[in-house]
Formats: sequence, structure tokens, C-alpha cells
Amino acid sequence: MKILRASEHKRMPWKNGKGETVEIAVFPPDASIDDFDWRVSTATVAEDGPFSIFPGIDRTLSVLTGEGIALSVEGTEAVELRPPSAPHAFPADTRTAARLLDGPITDLNVMTRRGAFRHSVKRTTSDDDVRVGPSSAAVLLVVNSYCQIVPDGAWLEPLDALLLEPDTSVRLRSNGLLSIFEIEISSEAKR
Repeated sequence: MKILRASEHKRMPWKNGKGETVEIAVFPPDASIDDFDWRVSTATVAEDGPFSIFPGIDRTLSVLTGEGIALSVEGTEAVELRPPSAPHAFPADTRTAARLLDGPITDLNVMTRRGAFRHSVKRTTSDDDVRVGPSSAAVLLVVNSYCQIVPDGAWLEPLDALLLEPDTSVRLRSNGLLSIFEIEISSEAKR
């Protein structure tokens, strides 16, 4: 288990140069924006516009804060995403544009290289303890509220992440409403 503190996440410009992304985790660890196998990041979207194109990448988007966005992926009907919405998966190599519903938002992006890795994203909100794992794949938890790892005792702050190796489990506790994103990333490579 490894804690990835929000204060240590790497900041970089968007691929299209129209904003900034905060990289939570990437594989391989030294990968660039063009050659990663998987990547988890957040971004603040302050204006309407197109998303960057990532050839051969599958993407899942969730809204963390703000009113939301209308996401238009070429060839599909537009979908509105708000903080309580389920994470939305789409191919990152398809033309995609976002329209803000009412002011800026912060989103969570999960991207995996098609044919090499796959991912799933699940949002959990609870006023009870939340247990995650064990899983046969690596799991990255991104927290959207203050919580404590039980029985370890370490505290996590909003946008901290917790990387769990396969077959590991963890229990999280909050004094209020606990909000987490459980991201499971697994290899598609044949062994």
C-alpha cells in the first residue's frame, strides 16, 4: 500500500495547451503524455472546448466539483456529467467536446492504452466505513473527502490517492460523508 499525496502530484499543461492537468499516477513511472500505458489525473475545466485526442486510449471521466459538463463524443448523444453522476467511459481517440453547465469544474480522468491495459472506475459515497479489495488487479483509490485508513491510522485528504497492490484490501473511515473513486487497472497482455 502506498499513499500518493495531493501536494506531491505532478502538474503539467494539457496536451492541447488550453489548461493544466494534475497527474496522480502514471505507468510506466517516467512516461510522458504521449507514451503512457495508464494514467490517472485531475483537471480544472474553466471554458467550453474540445478535449485532447489520445490515439489508442480508453478514457473514463468523472466530475469532482462544480455544476457539471455536457460531454459530446462524436457519434453518440451528448451526456451531462455532474458530481453525483456515474463515471463515463469513452474512447479518447474520438473527437470529444465539453460544454460547462454553469461555471468551472474539476474532473477525474482515468486513461489506459487499449490492448495493453483496461480499467474500471466506481464511485462510492457512504457515511459508514468502506472496505475495498482484495482484487486480482492493482487498485488506486482517489479520495474526495477526509478519511482515515483503518487500522493503520494515516489520514488522507481530498485528492490524495492510495495505491493497493493485487490481493490487498483496506478499510477507510470518515467523520462525515466518505467519497472515493475505486479505479481498478489490469493488464490485457497474454501471459
